[in-house]
Formats: sequence, C-alpha cells, structure tokens
Amino acid sequence: MISGRIHSFQSLGTVDGPGVRFVVFFQGCNLRCKCCHNPDSWDCNGGELYSADEVVAKALRFKGYFGDKGGITLSGGEPLLQSDFAAEIFRLCKKEGINTCLDTSGSILNDSVKELLSVCDRVLLDIKYTDSESYRQNVGCELEAVIEFLDYLNAKKIPVTVRQVIIPTVNDSRENILKLKEIVSARPVVDKIELLPFRKICQVKYDNMSIPFPFGSLPEPDAKMMAELNEIIK
Repeated sequence: MISGRIHSFQSLGTVDGPGVRFVVFFQGCNLRCKCCHNPDSWDCNGGELYSADEVVAKALRFKGYFGDKGGITLSGGEPLLQSDFAAEIFRLCKKEGINTCLDTSGSILNDSVKELLSVCDRVLLDIKYTDSESYRQNVGCELEAVIEFLDYLNAKKIPVTVRQVIIPTVNDSRENILKLKEIVSARPVVDKIELLPFRKICQVKYDNMSIPFPFGSLPEPDAKMMAELNEIIK
C-alpha cells in the first residue's frame, strides 16, 4: 500500500480547477518561492502519513458535490516530489469516476512523473516568471525545466490551465505578460490562463515560523492593474 505525507485537505474548493473539488495539499517542496503562501509545507518530513486509499476515501465523501466538472486536485507543497503516491491516488480516483487535476510548478519531469501524468485529466501549471534570471532569483529552479514540462503536456495533449501570480514591481510589466502570451500561444494544449493577484495573508505563517517573508514589503496589485494585465493576455 503506497503512502505519502499530506499537509492538509480542503473539502470543497472552488479555485483549484474546474467545478467543485476536493483539494489535497501535499507536504514537501523542492522550491523556495519568495511569494510562497505555504512555508509550513516546505519540510518533506512534516505533515501526516496517509495511504492512497485513505485519501480517496475522504474524497469519495464529497463526490456528490462534484457534478460534471468537479473532482480531486492534488496541490502542495509540490505533488511531483511524491509522484508515485500521487499516481496511485489518481488511479484509484479513475476507478471511482472522479476527475483528476494536478496543481504544480512543473519543475520535475522523470519517468515517475510521466506515469502520474498518464492518469491526470488536467494540469494547473504555475509559470511564475518568463525569464530565467527571475526564476533563479525568486524560485530556485530554471524556466527551461518548466517549459520542458509544458512541452511534454502539449505532446501528450493533456489540458492545461496556466497560472501566474502578479507581483507588483516584479512581474507586472506589459513585457512579461506579452512573453507569457507568446509561451502559451505556441502550445495549443493550454486552454485557459489565470492571472492571480499577489496577496500577503500568509505573513502570519512566516511570523509564527520566525522566518522573513521575502516579498512581505511589496504591495498587492489593485483591481485596475489586474484588469489591464488581463486585457493584454486576452
């Protein structure tokens, strides 16, 4: 029986993929994004152990709310660090007729991850920045790794929602949005783009952990900025 480490669950999520979804937040992350909302999910040895069967049993309790579009979403942390565990959850969900969605940074691509993607109905892919230097400074991986992941999804025709958190003074430029549009336009598997406003409600987590929030001094984007950038991405 395959087991893995889980940070938390959200029973009826509405912003983590199509429809109403049971969201599973995995414990452990290989990145250190300066805008991270869940620093308490970084430690790969934290969280609680669950079997894949136990996770799916929890999801089944809410199946009646999923409707035609909803299902389960694996988020994090980074689910790709526990790809065998994630794949087993998805395989069990498939047997139960539950739609499967993966929320990921796309920074890892190996045989185990490819097996996970073979039982994935949709990927929510965070393309955090559109240049390699910003990725190195603010994330801890290379943009090229994420593009390779996206290209694999495109080759396998797995539907993708691309997401980017808009952080004023960091990636809120017209040039960044045009570059994101260029990346997406070249991969027809992407059928949706979501620009999400940077928020600092996570500050309390950093304070409780006695670590600095790297982007804590930056402003949140206002509605006007988000509307202008969304107009460009259209």
